[in-house]
Amino acid sequence: MPSQSANGNKKVFVSIAGNIGSGKSSLTKLLSNHFGWIPFYESVDNNPYLSDFYGDMKRWSFHLQVYFLSNRFKNHKQIVEMPEPVIQDRSIYEDVEIFARNLHEMGNMDARDYENYRELFGIMIDYLKPPDLLIYLRANVDTLVRQIRLRGRSYEQSISREYLERLNASYEDWIKRYAAESERSDPGRGKLLIIESDKIDFVKNGHHLDDIIKNVEMALYPSSETQQNRSESMKASRLSK
Repeated sequence: MPSQSANGNKKVFVSIAGNIGSGKSSLTKLLSNHFGWIPFYESVDNNPYLSDFYGDMKRWSFHLQVYFLSNRFKNHKQIVEMPEPVIQDRSIYEDVEIFARNLHEMGNMDARDYENYRELFGIMIDYLKPPDLLIYLRANVDTLVRQIRLRGRSYEQSISREYLERLNASYEDWIKRYAAESERSDPGRGKLLIIESDKIDFVKNGHHLDDIIKNVEMALYPSSETQQNRSESMKASRLSK
């Protein structure tokens, strides 16, 4: 359960998971603005390995994954220790369950590096509290390709459909296991919310965003009294603007 923060609001830790181009950063920003949560974004623009990785995955895969794991561990640790509510763009679990796994299966990370990486991840994860809520943005490959093109990052334009399809398959396998562990209240798993994002546009359509916000509130604040109080508070806030 979310813990009480120093400022009287519920301390919640929300993490958004999803494939490349699924809209994680956009949803992180929108939910952060709406709820007043502190956002933690994935280290992309200042990543020293990302451009090299997409040019030569086999050469740079281990370096990239260790960089991501290190940064996400530091962020995750900071998130757990701070009293304020937080939302995170991409979870630490995706590094090992999705990306490192695929790189190994594709022959772009050898067995020695992959086993060392998994062992390092296993040591780290023992010290970390899981998110109170994991939001999974499910999107098909056509949606991912379209959104990758729209945002126009040069180093992402060489990403193949096959690679995105492989990542999607790994996401579905992982989310299935995460859901089962969440349903039986595994201490290493928080709640799970799956958003089918192919037919919605939460950036441009306020009604779509409102639906997501409603589902997030129901997951984090299941009490009807809490829901009513929060709804009245948000209504008053909108009227005052």
